[in-house]
Amino acid sequence: MEAGDKHGDVGLVCRKSHGSPLHAEPPHILIVDDDAEIRKLLADYLARNGYRTSVAEDGRAMRQTLAVSAPDLVVLDIMMPGEDGLSLCRGVRHSSNLPVILLTAMSEDTDRIVGLEMGADDYVTKPFNPRELLARIKSVLRRDAMVPYKSQLPSGRVSFGHWRFDLARREIVNESGIVVRLSSGEHALLNAFVQHPGLVLNRDQLLDLTRGREAQLFDRSIDNQVSRLRRKIEPTPAEPRFIVTHWGGGYEFTAELNWS
Repeated sequence: MEAGDKHGDVGLVCRKSHGSPLHAEPPHILIVDDDAEIRKLLADYLARNGYRTSVAEDGRAMRQTLAVSAPDLVVLDIMMPGEDGLSLCRGVRHSSNLPVILLTAMSEDTDRIVGLEMGADDYVTKPFNPRELLARIKSVLRRDAMVPYKSQLPSGRVSFGHWRFDLARREIVNESGIVVRLSSGEHALLNAFVQHPGLVLNRDQLLDLTRGREAQLFDRSIDNQVSRLRRKIEPTPAEPRFIVTHWGGGYEFTAELNWS
């Protein structure tokens, strides 16, 4: 890990249930890595930038921490002895909407894609500059804060194809009752599509609808988000029926919607 800036600032991003921003606590980041030096370096760096931190050396310690505290985001190493980070990420996504950023030493695109398909919100490849991780943490927390909770969302449910989607939940359910979890970005994107059916939305419009003007340099492109969402909802992702590309124009959600 490369040396980063020693000082910086952090916009306080509280969970939506915390109430007024004037009384918001600093975001709480859980760092899970089997390397004690990396845990300490990251914890110290994030603390200097205004975050609260907890550390865990493996999956067991991570679960113990999650059982007694409510972190706002998990920084999770993939390559760990015993239960690896991909399995832990899948477990987190199965039981909660907690944002996850993966740390990976792997350079192959396939390994990073698998992590995103498991529900991770972003990833950083080792070796990395802590400043880049800090930027990604800020970006993911901002995006997560922009996904409305149940009290802020329309109460409707919508069906399309063989999927049922409750706008207040980060998951879709097929006709057999199988649940597919969505990352915060995928959830925001699907919300944008079902609320603007039949309209061709360009990349800037989709960024506005899903992240506002909070998109930063290190944000993953909207095209990658669309690709990941297609892999989850399309019968044949290579020949999409629901999210249609208009070359040079953007994307159109063409599914027939049934609201309830």
